[in-house]
Amino acid sequence: MLYIQRSTMVLTRWFREYSMKKLADELGVIYALIERFEKQRLPRLLEIKQRVDKGGTLSESDIRFMYQVTLDAQRSKRLIDRHPEWHKFCAEVIHLYEEVAEKALENEKKS
Repeated sequence: MLYIQRSTMVLTRWFREYSMKKLADELGVIYALIERFEKQRLPRLLEIKQRVDKGGTLSESDIRFMYQVTLDAQRSKRLIDRHPEWHKFCAEVIHLYEEVAEKALENEKKS
């Protein structure tokens, strides 16, 4: 019986340490994604938004960029689903991308 209790304690400690490491790793990935968004993707998206707000359309490069961001978001979905504290931020980012895409489509139809 004592052996089972010790084994259970060891497993519990291992699982707790593993879970904390996994959580730390996931948060590290999330923060890296946020940093990439702030430094690379947001500036590019705002540049595209400014252009389409003035009546412009998406270039091939813009379309590839939007497509790549969509693929990356799909790959990150399960990770973000496990961290509800980031849901509102992600929803706002998605809304911004949708806004740009809708405006660009509207401009494309006009031209």
